[in-house]
Amino acid sequence: MLEIGSLVDGKYKILSEIGHGGMSVVYMAINEKANKTWAIKEVRKDGVLDFEAVRQGLIVETDLLKKLRHPNLPSIIDVIENSENFLIVMDYIEGNSLETALKEYGAQPQEDVIEWALQLCDVLGYLHSREPAIIYRDMKPANVMLKPDGTVMLIDFGTAREYKARNVADTTCLGTIGYAAPEQFGGQGQTDARTDIYCLGTTLYHLVTGCSPDPGSPPDYGLRPIREINPALSAGLENIIIKCVQKKPDDRYQSCAELTYALEHFEEIDDKYRRKQRRKLGAFAASAVLAAGFAVTGAVLGHMAVQRATDNYQSLMDEAAKTADYAEKIALYEEGIAVPNKAGDPQAYLQLIQIFKEDGRFDTEEQAILIKQIKNHQEALKENLTGYVEVCFETAKLYWYYYDYGDGGDNQVTRMKSAIEWFSDVIDNAPEDYPNLGMAQVYASIGEFYRDISIHTVEASDRGMYQPFFVRLQELVTAVCADDAESEIVKLELLELARSAMQQYATKFKADGVTQEEMLALYEVVSEQIRRIETTTDLTAEKQAVTMALLDDTRQAVTMAYATGMEPELPEDEEPQAESETQEGEE
Repeated sequence: MLEIGSLVDGKYKILSEIGHGGMSVVYMAINEKANKTWAIKEVRKDGVLDFEAVRQGLIVETDLLKKLRHPNLPSIIDVIENSENFLIVMDYIEGNSLETALKEYGAQPQEDVIEWALQLCDVLGYLHSREPAIIYRDMKPANVMLKPDGTVMLIDFGTAREYKARNVADTTCLGTIGYAAPEQFGGQGQTDARTDIYCLGTTLYHLVTGCSPDPGSPPDYGLRPIREINPALSAGLENIIIKCVQKKPDDRYQSCAELTYALEHFEEIDDKYRRKQRRKLGAFAASAVLAAGFAVTGAVLGHMAVQRATDNYQSLMDEAAKTADYAEKIALYEEGIAVPNKAGDPQAYLQLIQIFKEDGRFDTEEQAILIKQIKNHQEALKENLTGYVEVCFETAKLYWYYYDYGDGGDNQVTRMKSAIEWFSDVIDNAPEDYPNLGMAQVYASIGEFYRDISIHTVEASDRGMYQPFFVRLQELVTAVCADDAESEIVKLELLELARSAMQQYATKFKADGVTQEEMLALYEVVSEQIRRIETTTDLTAEKQAVTMALLDDTRQAVTMAYATGMEPELPEDEEPQAESETQEGEE
C-alpha cells in the first residue's frame, strides 16, 4: 500500500485512503505545484494471483477511458507502472457513492432517483453511440458517485467492453450478481446496450426501495413490483423498472433514448393516468368516423405542420441571432435543435460553436452543452453527412484553440489531444470532396504526434516521427495564415505552436533529415506573420508579445542545432510542450 504523505512519481502527494476493493485501493492525492487534487487507484502486483491478466484488464480500462469525454465520466490523467504496483491517476470526484447513500439513509426519494436515472441514461447513451459501441456491464449503486451539486458520475470501467456485431456470445462472464443481466452469465448471447438497461433497472429498484437484489435468487434476483414494498411509489416508475429487467433483451427498452423518454413521462405511464386517458379515448372514438372523412385534409395539414416546424425553427434561429443575452442565445439554439425534424440541421450547432468562441475560451459548462446536443442527435445529424462533418470539424477546432478544461491551466497539448477524436470523426465520415478533409488530417496528425511523443521518447522509438510532423506544421501554418477570414487568436496559437516546436525539437528535426534551410524558412514565415497580426484584445496582444519575445531564442536554438549538433538549452521560463503535458497539463 502507498504510504500517507509519500510522493508518487515525484509529483502526487498521497493524502488519505478513500476506498478499496478486492484488489485495489483508491487514494486522494494532491499535486502541490498545481494545487490540484486527484484520485489514484493502486493495484499491487503482490496482491493479485495473475497480475499479468489483471494488468491487461487495467490497460484496456484506461485506454477506454482516455477515448471518452462526457461530463458524467471521470478523466484518466496518468498511468504509472513500476516493479511493485500499477497506478491510475484520475479525476477526484467529491462526494459519496449511491451505495453509501443507501447504507446511511435507506431508500432514496423517487424524484431524485429519476433525475439520477436520466443522467445515467445520458452517459450510457453516449457510450453506446461510440464506434464501436461500449457496453458498461456493471451498473450498480457502488459504481455511481453523487457529487454535492446533484450530478452523478459513472466510475470503474473494469468490466466494460466494446460491442462486436458478429459475436454470438461474450467469451467472459463479468458483472455483479444481483444487478447483472441474464446474458452476462450463461451463454444467452453477447451483451449489448440492452444489458446496461437491465443493470440500470436493478439499480433503480435498489435505490427507490432500499432493498438490494437477492443474488441467491436468479434469474430475477427476487425483484418484486416496487409498490409492494412502498405503495406511495409511482405505478409509472414501477412499470418502467419492470420493463427494464425483463429476462429477454427483446422485451426491454431497446435503447437509452427509449428509456429516457419513458422516465421523462413516467407519470403518463401511471395506472391512474391511463384510466383517465381511456375515458378520453371513448370520447375520441365517437369522433373517429368524422375524422376518417378528413383524411385528405389531414395530409394537407401534415404538410402544413412540417412547414410550420420549419418556420418555427428559422424563427428561433433569427431570434437567437438578434438577442445579445448569452444564456438566451444558447437556450434558443437548443430549442431549435429540439424542433421536430430539425435536429439534423447543422445551423444551430455551428451557431453554438460560434458563441462559445466569442470570449476566447470554451469552458467545461459550454462543453457539456455542445457535446450533449451533438451526441443526443448524432443519428439525425448523420443523415446530412456533410453537415455532420462540418459540425465535427468546427468542434475539433473549438477544442484545439479555445478549450479551457477547468483546472486553471492553459496547456496547448491538452487542447490538441482533446480535439483528436473530433478530427478523426471528420476523416472517417467526410465525403471525398469535403474541402476541409486535408486540414482535418493535418490537425489530427499533429495532435497524435503530441499525444504519443512522450511515450516514444522514453522508449527511444521516436526517430522518424519528427520529419512528418515538421511537414504537417508547414502545411498548417501556410493554410491558416493564407486564410484572411481566420481569427487572430487561431493564427496566434498556431504560430506559437510552430515556434515552440522549432525551439524544442531543433536537434530532432535535424536528425530526421529536416534541413537548416527548411527550418529557417518556417522561422521567417512565423516571424513575419506574427508581426503582421493586428491584435484587437488584451488577450491576443499578450499572446503576440510572448511569441515575439521568444523569436530570437528560437532562431538561436535552430542555429546551434545545425552548427554543433548539441541539444539547445531552453530558457528557464519555457518548458517543452511534451514535458508540460505530462508534468503540468495533466496534473
